[in-house]
Amino acid sequence: MKIAIFGVSGQLGRDVAGALSAHQVEGVDHARADIRDEDDVRRVVEALRPDWAINCAAMTHVDGCERDPLAAFENNALGARVLARACAANNARLLQISTDYVFDGCKGSAYVETDLPRPLNAYGISKLAGEHFARYECPRTVVVRTSGLYGVHVCRGKGSNFVETMLARAGGEDAMRVVADERLTPTYTADLAAQIRGMIEAAVAPGVYHATNAGDCSWHEFTVELLRLAGVTAQVQPIRAADWKSPTRRPANSVLENRALQALDLDVMPEWRDALSRYVTVRATAA
Repeated sequence: MKIAIFGVSGQLGRDVAGALSAHQVEGVDHARADIRDEDDVRRVVEALRPDWAINCAAMTHVDGCERDPLAAFENNALGARVLARACAANNARLLQISTDYVFDGCKGSAYVETDLPRPLNAYGISKLAGEHFARYECPRTVVVRTSGLYGVHVCRGKGSNFVETMLARAGGEDAMRVVADERLTPTYTADLAAQIRGMIEAAVAPGVYHATNAGDCSWHEFTVELLRLAGVTAQVQPIRAADWKSPTRRPANSVLENRALQALDLDVMPEWRDALSRYVTVRATAA
């Protein structure tokens, strides 16, 4: 298959390109096509005529989205609409990456694909709008919601990821303060890329799918496990999200259940501790 990856130079895009290397991958970075520019995107899609387009391009800095919701909407919502329209016009399928932050965190268990979204912040609102735009403009769209991405490649939108930030902070003398009352499932981009490959090769039906590593944890629990695996000694102090004084409201529970993939016997996402262990090993090898 010919597969166009928009946002190919980002943290997830690079792993997706690698996972799909058996196919004809066409990487589309920002210099080649600005996801917000309809003429740019239409020109590229018309020239490539892909079987699938994967939208890994997004504004992912959550606090940055809160400060500039217009930019968040232009990138995450209108960008998805632009790409979906180009896909529909060229008989291509679209795989749109979305987020656990489309939920408000009030549910007492993991969210499934049929739960009603109710985002709390500009990032979640813009990504949910992107889901709706994509599915409206290109009915053959597959939406993949995921959570807390980290990987070996640089996250262009943030400059780093949570794992790298925690490892850098661990070298300081003061105790690290990490939020302990928000639960989610941080997800390794290499695992998500493999899951996306499986979905594309299985030609899954249009719709919404959750795809995160299995299990759940708080950011505090995740950090403690990360430092243990990395052999780093540091004090990690649990704090409440309210004590962090972030300008952005975040859901207290954004754990996703991969129910739709499980129903198709396509869920290949390992447990989060297994994923983190492999990430730490790959990171050390690459250093």
